[in-house]
Amino acid sequence: MFPSSGPATPRLPAGRLQRPLLASHELNIALCVPLGGFAGIWAPSALACAKLAVSELNREAGLGGRACRLLTVNAADDAADIEATLTELVQAGDIDAIVGMHTSAVRHRILRAVGGRIPIVYTPLYEGGEASPGVFAIGETAERQLRPAIRWLGERKRPRRWYAVGNDYVWPRMSHRIARTCIAETGAELVGETYVPFETTDFSAVLEAVRKARADAVLVSLVGQDSIEFNRAFGRAGLHRHMLRLTCGAGENELLGFGADNAEEFYAACGYFATLDTDANLAFKARYRAHFGERAPTLSTHGQSTYEGMHFLAALLDRGECTGRSRATSVGTIAYRSARDAAFEAGEPSGVPIYLARAEGNAFRVLTRL
Repeated sequence: MFPSSGPATPRLPAGRLQRPLLASHELNIALCVPLGGFAGIWAPSALACAKLAVSELNREAGLGGRACRLLTVNAADDAADIEATLTELVQAGDIDAIVGMHTSAVRHRILRAVGGRIPIVYTPLYEGGEASPGVFAIGETAERQLRPAIRWLGERKRPRRWYAVGNDYVWPRMSHRIARTCIAETGAELVGETYVPFETTDFSAVLEAVRKARADAVLVSLVGQDSIEFNRAFGRAGLHRHMLRLTCGAGENELLGFGADNAEEFYAACGYFATLDTDANLAFKARYRAHFGERAPTLSTHGQSTYEGMHFLAALLDRGECTGRSRATSVGTIAYRSARDAAFEAGEPSGVPIYLARAEGNAFRVLTRL
């Protein structure tokens, strides 16, 4: 754990108050991101985007009129001390809120340790259904990603036999349950599912199962390095010439990891891509590059979510509606600075746009807003 902050940048969006910061009452925000392990590839962008947000907030209205700083906590799935670290920080009064970008498995661990005691903003895409007191899940949900993406691919690519591959935890299992219904609605079927432990490197048995099932589409719900290893193996086996792949969880870092040679007919349905040609994203990228320079970490859906998380927390504090017992369903509509023009309403991220993109070389080309 270490403190981090940064200088600041641009003006506030319409609707936020300009007021002096009360430096004597600094807010400490625990930024929980995986700093290693299979999801560690998310960290550089997530840390950078959060620091950019802190810089902007501290230059302007802060969080509820107070300056803020980040305390970075390792939220990797194999970090054994997450609960103890956060419990100690909360009991000592050393943190005022948590912004978390990590797997749902880690979210459950954090909630068991400190849930209901301080506000928690959970930023990445996830399976949906989070309703714990004090938790604000602002990322896109599996159903909002999968239903329109599967329908779009069904109409244009006409896959008849889907196979699902995921890590063995809540997000893939719930996503595949949703996908089964969505696939059936297109007249196709889910012919098989396989779940593997985190940090799997040998996917030969999985690929053989996919072949035997005669699949023509594969739903990939693997995290970080596991996604990279699977998609590399998929390409080496030549399956990308016969089957399309759809993911809701792999971003730019994963695509760079498995490479253009293994990316044929690879589709992603997410709320953010670095290549989005929107005014909000172009402005965000300009601020990001100005702050960190040309060697800044690669922007991704996971990374930009921490930027939104900090600004969402500021919007909550501005309204005086952010405690450890607050209910997301009671806060109404909240507008906040976002790289994708997102909003939050009645406990559901209903204002998060969903885009479908196809891998082209080492980048995603956005095909449509779903």
